[in-house]
Amino acid sequence: MREMEIVIEKARPLGAVYTKPWVVELVLSLAGYEVSSNLVDARAVEPSVGEGAFLVPMVARLLNSCRAQGRPWLDCLDSLRAYDVDATALRRCRRRLLRLLQEAGISDTTAEVLLKAWLVEADYLLLVGRTTANPVHTPQLFDRPALAGVDFVIGNPPYVRVEGIPEPLNAQYRQLFPTMRGRADLYVGFYEAALRQLRPGGVCAYICADRWMVNQYGETLRRYIAAGFAVETLLEMHQTAAFEEEVNAYPAISVIRRAPQGAAVVASATNDLEQVLGTRIIEHLTTVRQAAITALLPGLTAALVPEWFPAGEPWTRTTPARMALLAHLEQHFEPLVSATTGTRVGIGVATGADAVFFTSNPDQVETAHQLRLARPADVRTGQLVWGGQWLISPWHQGKLTDFSGRPRLHAHLAAHRAQLQGRHVAKKNPAAWYRTIDKVDEQLYRRSKLYIPDIKNTLFPVLDRGETYPDHNLYFITSDAWDLEVLGGLLLSDVGTFFVACYGVRMRGGYLRMQAQYLRKIRVPTPDAITPPHAEALRHAFRTRDVAAATAAAVAVYGISHLWPAV
Repeated sequence: MREMEIVIEKARPLGAVYTKPWVVELVLSLAGYEVSSNLVDARAVEPSVGEGAFLVPMVARLLNSCRAQGRPWLDCLDSLRAYDVDATALRRCRRRLLRLLQEAGISDTTAEVLLKAWLVEADYLLLVGRTTANPVHTPQLFDRPALAGVDFVIGNPPYVRVEGIPEPLNAQYRQLFPTMRGRADLYVGFYEAALRQLRPGGVCAYICADRWMVNQYGETLRRYIAAGFAVETLLEMHQTAAFEEEVNAYPAISVIRRAPQGAAVVASATNDLEQVLGTRIIEHLTTVRQAAITALLPGLTAALVPEWFPAGEPWTRTTPARMALLAHLEQHFEPLVSATTGTRVGIGVATGADAVFFTSNPDQVETAHQLRLARPADVRTGQLVWGGQWLISPWHQGKLTDFSGRPRLHAHLAAHRAQLQGRHVAKKNPAAWYRTIDKVDEQLYRRSKLYIPDIKNTLFPVLDRGETYPDHNLYFITSDAWDLEVLGGLLLSDVGTFFVACYGVRMRGGYLRMQAQYLRKIRVPTPDAITPPHAEALRHAFRTRDVAAATAAAVAVYGISHLWPAV
């Protein structure tokens, strides 16, 4: 039978942000939710339906599949379930679906029966969490127990930061979904809920912010996936306008199946991909999977990764050549952070009230509590050029001061007491209302250290010879064994940036986050394994800010000349 030609209406109510139709169609196809399949007997879930950005195209495909099989429309009764807590959005979605069903020639009576079954006003997380809390309890999210277990969970889960989830609802979610650890956003719970529902062979396909793939709060979810699921496809879309309106997110399409892990396709898209037919994208990715090669397609680079990452480890999204290099470096070299060399990575002081603790007039407090402050602007040139800002430290010799003999410090902080008491850190310990969030380490102030600005397109180490204290936008590296200029040369090189690029998040404009968790992933040789000529080359490159010379010396030190050209 001829496939139905269905025009999908686009609604744009105030405040709504939808996934673009071409991206929706791509997600559906990557999941295998295709008209050529038997979608009638499959079980599909849209966990956060909104006004139907995903559900309407899903219903269009379902109806075409039903017609192609010559099946009665009511056979689709249990083919779909869509959930949302927003009754208004559901009503709008219902109107769109009703029009779609009417255009397909379905009677109003049958349409009403289908819509009543498909659309459910409910909190998906609470529903799934309570029905699957007992591992031996089969998820019964469809009406009849015989239909338990889901073939597809597809959608764009809500992106809500932990601060935006009201209590005690947040507490309920975290009790029901153990993967929501630390500062995990709401979408982490949506991943776990979807994966719980899947029957063997079932697929979860989401377009969602991808920070959980590399950040610390996503570790538990990554472990959960590694224990029983297979990552099939990851398509990074940071450089793609995937949504109807510009949003501050770094999306990726993930396709995860309840099956043993095999090879995975990793890919990256640009805006040029929007001009490519979805069928060509799927054919391209299929070619990559089957032939283990990267085929050319405008707006898309892709490669086959033969093995996935160990449980809990961050998921790098890179090519096989880069992964081979990364595996080699991790096998033959030790982490930068080391008890043997006394090397540590940290971040500068967070205060919760910079206007109180940062000043250009240090004479407000006693000299012992004045520390020169280093900020990103001070290291912009590659050399530390102090900008004249001071840190007012309420700490002394590792302890919070009691103000004895420090009347000026007391007067300064007391003048801002109301503001300081309003911070979370002060509410946790009211007696320490004037503390900074982080403890100020006076020994760090006097130590030589490398500063690493947070947001740069390359790793950018700058030497401080014990002259300043870093603010919270600077990371620092100290070491007992390293000549910091030699280490600085290694980090300045493209090899140093390579580690961060593999594990970190690349923002719009190509910038990388140089967070401590990524810096700790850097592997280095032992200081005594570097020959004097190589050490001098790295030192000179660091002093002159010569990235090319630093890279040449680093490639020689790591012994990766046979691998580096492939990168």
